[in-house]
Amino acid sequence: MFNFGKKIHRNVNNQGSVEVSEIDGIRSLYLGSITVQSSMKVSAPNELLLPYSRAMMLFLLFLKERLDILILGLGGGSIPKFIRTHLPECKTRVVEINPEVVKVARSHFYLPDNDDFLQVVEEDGARYLKEHPGNTDVLMLDIFDAHGIPPNLYAQDFFDSCFEALNSDGMMAVNLWGSDKNFDIYLQRIEISFNRRVLVIKTGKPGNIVVLGFKHPPAELRWEPIREKAKTLDEKYKLGFMLLLDRVRESNPHTNNRIVMD
Repeated sequence: MFNFGKKIHRNVNNQGSVEVSEIDGIRSLYLGSITVQSSMKVSAPNELLLPYSRAMMLFLLFLKERLDILILGLGGGSIPKFIRTHLPECKTRVVEINPEVVKVARSHFYLPDNDDFLQVVEEDGARYLKEHPGNTDVLMLDIFDAHGIPPNLYAQDFFDSCFEALNSDGMMAVNLWGSDKNFDIYLQRIEISFNRRVLVIKTGKPGNIVVLGFKHPPAELRWEPIREKAKTLDEKYKLGFMLLLDRVRESNPHTNNRIVMD
């Protein structure tokens, strides 16, 4: 039987319920279902606890660390908090449609107020993308509600908008659920929009699968230099990139020397 711990917050609005519970020092966010949307270690609120959230940071293997980052879907704010703390040269915008989620992220998950480096915008993410083309280095999609990914959101034209939102060397990271009946459809649409420049990373069995899409092939795809960078980043950020690289190798075309990407 699941033990969700002590419920410390619940609110219901026209977009559903937002609940927060805590057990053994771990605080979690739920959006109208038993699925954990976000978790935080109360004693270390700016660290990444869930495996998928660490996989979403794999953009660091391929890009510089001074970046303009756009995130659709806030949850408890784990990823923007991590970036704000550990990558202070990055500027992050987060678009969240549910004002109660924004409120709870600040009241219960220690998300800081807006400043020059982190901005949270209450708006529809699909509309925001179309209105802001070509102005971000990294786009992250972490969009779930009580039933999973909102119906009809991840259409082909949406992923086309994701591609257009990126700068010339930009890349996208998408959090998907491996057991979603539409997973293969979403992956195929991402591959079409991103000209098959895609990597798939399984973060658990079953569980979240992170898909990376690149506007253009990364400058470096050889295993040796990528592994060296992963070691350096693991020493600095403790994100488990070496293990994640093994997952990249398991699920994507490659040779002994490099990742294969068109």
